[in-house]
Amino acid sequence: MKVIRFLKPYRAAMAVAWSLMLVELAVELLNPLFMARIIDEGILNKDLDVVLKWGFIMVGMSLIAFISGVTNSFFAAYTSQGFGFDVRESLYKKVQSFSFASFSKLPASSLITRMTNDVRQLQNTIFMSLRIMLRAPLLVVGSTIMALIVDVRLALVLVIVIPVLWLFLLWVLKRGWNLFERVQSRLDKVNEVMKENLSGMRLIKAYTRSKYEESRFHDANEDLKDRTAAALRFMEIIMPLLMLVMNLALLSVLWFGSIDVASGGTKVGEVVAIVTYVTRISSVFSIFSFIITSFSRARASAERVEEVLETEIDLKDGAEVDQNNKVTGGEITFKDVSFQYPSTREKVLRHLSFHVGTGQTVSLLGATGSGKTSLFQLIPRLYDATEGTVELDGHPIRLIPLDEIRQNIGYVPQEVILFSGSVAENLLWGKEDATREEMIQAAKDAQIHETILKLSNGYDTVLGQKGVNLSGGQKQRLSIARALIRKPKILLLDDSTSALDLKTESRLLQALKRYECTTMIITQKVSTAMESDRILLLEDGELIGEGTHQSLLEDSSLYQHIYHSQFGEGEIHHV
Repeated sequence: MKVIRFLKPYRAAMAVAWSLMLVELAVELLNPLFMARIIDEGILNKDLDVVLKWGFIMVGMSLIAFISGVTNSFFAAYTSQGFGFDVRESLYKKVQSFSFASFSKLPASSLITRMTNDVRQLQNTIFMSLRIMLRAPLLVVGSTIMALIVDVRLALVLVIVIPVLWLFLLWVLKRGWNLFERVQSRLDKVNEVMKENLSGMRLIKAYTRSKYEESRFHDANEDLKDRTAAALRFMEIIMPLLMLVMNLALLSVLWFGSIDVASGGTKVGEVVAIVTYVTRISSVFSIFSFIITSFSRARASAERVEEVLETEIDLKDGAEVDQNNKVTGGEITFKDVSFQYPSTREKVLRHLSFHVGTGQTVSLLGATGSGKTSLFQLIPRLYDATEGTVELDGHPIRLIPLDEIRQNIGYVPQEVILFSGSVAENLLWGKEDATREEMIQAAKDAQIHETILKLSNGYDTVLGQKGVNLSGGQKQRLSIARALIRKPKILLLDDSTSALDLKTESRLLQALKRYECTTMIITQKVSTAMESDRILLLEDGELIGEGTHQSLLEDSSLYQHIYHSQFGEGEIHHV
C-alpha cells in the first residue's frame, strides 16, 4: 500500500510504540514460567519464600507492562491521528488540482467518503497495528516457542495446529478485501443520494417527490446494509472455528499432560504453563476476526485513497510554458477550436474561429445546449480544447502559466456558488486583500450594495450554506461583485443576469463599462445583447452568426426569430 509513505514522519514514534509493545509482550510470555516456578518450587514444596519472591517479581513486571501499555497507547494515537491529518491534507490538495474531467470520474460524493470514512478506517488500523495488531501474531509465535521450551512433547500439538490456522486466516483476509471494497462502493452510493437530496430539497418539496426520494435512499441504504451484513457474517465465522480448534488443542494438552504428570515425566507447573500459553493463543485468535475485519476494510480504503492521490492531473503547466507570457489586455482569439468532453463521443464545439479585442463587450446567444458554457470553460482553461488553439493577448493559452490566466479572469458561472461565511468573506474570494472600500465599490457596481446594507449586520452578515438566505437575483449580483472586486482583465458572465429585472440589469451593464476589461456575456435576452459591441450566435456547437445587433437583425434569420419572440413581430428597437 503506497499510502504507508505518510507514516515516514512518525517513524520515531512508531519505533517507541513497538518497543513498548515488545515490553508488554515479554512480560506476558514470561509470567507463565514464573507461575510454574511458584507451583513447582513454592506451593508443592510449601516454601513461602519462593512464592513471595516470584510473586513480587510478577507484580513488578506487570506494573512495568501496565506503564508500557499506557505509553504505547499515547504514541499509537499520536501516530494514527497525525497520519490521518496528513492523508486528508494531501487528498484535499490533490482534489483542488483536479480538472473538471477528473471530477466526472470521481464524483463529489465518492471523494467525501474517501476523505472521511476511508481515512478513518486507515487511522483505526494504524492505531491497532501499533497497539495490538502486531502484538497478536507475535504472541501466538512467542507462546508456541515458549511452550516448546517448557515441554516439547506437549507443545507438539501447537506446532501442528498453528500453521493450519495461519493458512486459513490468510484465505479469509484475501476474501475480506473483496467484500469490504464492495461495502465502501455502496457507501459512496448512499452518500451520493444524500448529497442530491439535501442540495435539491426545495425542488423535492415543490414537486412533492419526498416519497420517491425516500424510496431511492431506502434502496441504496438497504444495499449497503446487505453488503455490510454479508461481509461481517463471513468474518464472524472465523471466531467459532478458531475457538473450536484451539479448545481441541487445549483438551489434548490436558489429556496428555495428566498422563505425563502421573508417570512423573512432567511437572504440574510445566503443564499449567503450557495450558496458560494455549489459553493465551486462544484469546488472541478470538480477536483475530476483529483484526482481519479492520485490516480488510483498511486495505479496501487504502486502494480508494491511492486512486485519488495517483489520479493524473491533466490540466497543469507543461514544460513549454513561458513564465514571461502575461495576460495584459484581455484579447481573446479562437482559432478553429473544437471540443468534446472526455466522457462523450460527440463534439460540443466545432471549428470555432473569432476574435474579441481588448476592452470589447461581446454577448453569446444560442439555444440551450448550443455550447455557450463549454466555450466559456476553455478561456480560464477549465478544459483544454480538443482541436485548434485558444489565445490570450496573442499567446497560445497552453504557453501561459495557469495561475496567470486565472488570476486575471473574473468568472461568474451559471450556477451561483456562495460559501458559508459573511458577505465580506464571500467578496474576499475575489481578492484576498481587498479593502472595505473596494468591497463597497464592487457591490455598488453589481447593484447589491443597498441590499447588503439592509441585512442584519451589513457586510458582516453571515450567509447560510450556498447563500440560502438570499434570493436568486441577490446571489447573482453578489457573485458578480465577487468577480468585479479583483478588477479582472477578462470578465465572463454565464447567464448571470437572468434573475435581474431590466432596470437593474441596465444599471449593471452601464457600471461594467467603467472597468478596463474584456467582457463576454452569455445571455438569453436580446435587450442585454443589444448593449454589446458584438454578438456571437451559436447553434449546435457552431458559430453561425457574428456581428452587431443591427447587422444580425438584417442578415440572420435565427437572430430575427429570437428578437421577434421577445419583442413581438413588427417591433424594431435600435441601440
